[in-house]
Amino acid sequence: MQRAKVGGAAVLMVGALIGAVPAQAQATFGVDLDLFSSYVWRGLSLTNKPVAEPAAWVSFPAGNASVTVGGWANIDLGKYDDINDDISESGGTSAFNFAEFDPYAEVSFPVGRTTLTGGVTGYIYPNDLDAAPNGGLDSEANTVEIYGKVGLDVPLSPELSVYYDVDKIKGAYIEANVSHSLPASEKISIDLGAAAGFSAGQGEPDDLLSDESFNFAGDGFTHLDLSAGVPFTAGVFSITPVLHLVIGSDEATKVTSPSNLDTGAKLWGGVSLSWSNETEEEEEPEAPASPE
Repeated sequence: MQRAKVGGAAVLMVGALIGAVPAQAQATFGVDLDLFSSYVWRGLSLTNKPVAEPAAWVSFPAGNASVTVGGWANIDLGKYDDINDDISESGGTSAFNFAEFDPYAEVSFPVGRTTLTGGVTGYIYPNDLDAAPNGGLDSEANTVEIYGKVGLDVPLSPELSVYYDVDKIKGAYIEANVSHSLPASEKISIDLGAAAGFSAGQGEPDDLLSDESFNFAGDGFTHLDLSAGVPFTAGVFSITPVLHLVIGSDEATKVTSPSNLDTGAKLWGGVSLSWSNETEEEEEPEAPASPE
């Protein structure tokens, strides 16, 4: 997958959003850590061995809206140097390799039973891959996306998201999601989800000599991602084991290794750990009874 160079749009928007937040607003902040068997992004296998994905974010109320800024990263946990079986976003040159950093900023606000969200994400790849055995992504792939989401507070919680690469690809990725939580017991639920992806201008150009970047082999339906998770709490932490089944339609989403280019379905999963300062808020203790 190819991308284009990153610009200053993400930095400018973050600064503008922070400047718009009232000084007295109470911030909510949190950290997340995902430990997954592979890194699958929009149906594409970017790393086919274990990864760690830390993230941090802070959210402020701004009138009826909320403003969130944060950052997400991918770390290749192993040294992936088998050119026949390994896909490594970092190039496979070493273990515990910091492969990707995505800063983002967004604004969300409710309209009746609808939630509207708009934001911007930067994609930054810090590795020098001149001597990498497994390709990967470096600074030549840096880019910026703007996005919008519409979520409905109705059964199945449907959400439609549109991401547009404003730099070199100049094409859109569209994703439709539904989700539902099934109670398994008084304290345990099973969260089910389905996401369908579509490429609209992010397919490979017809002219193979073109320098245009692309994410998918073509345009249209790219993949279906079915997921199941079981969230529970342990003290102040939220822990969610999760499993995904990706059914690929686009030729690029069917790739699972350099020697396996036509997989109809692939499994990946792991565990997500989360904490936010909201989980530490406790009710004020009741005042002691007055002595008689």
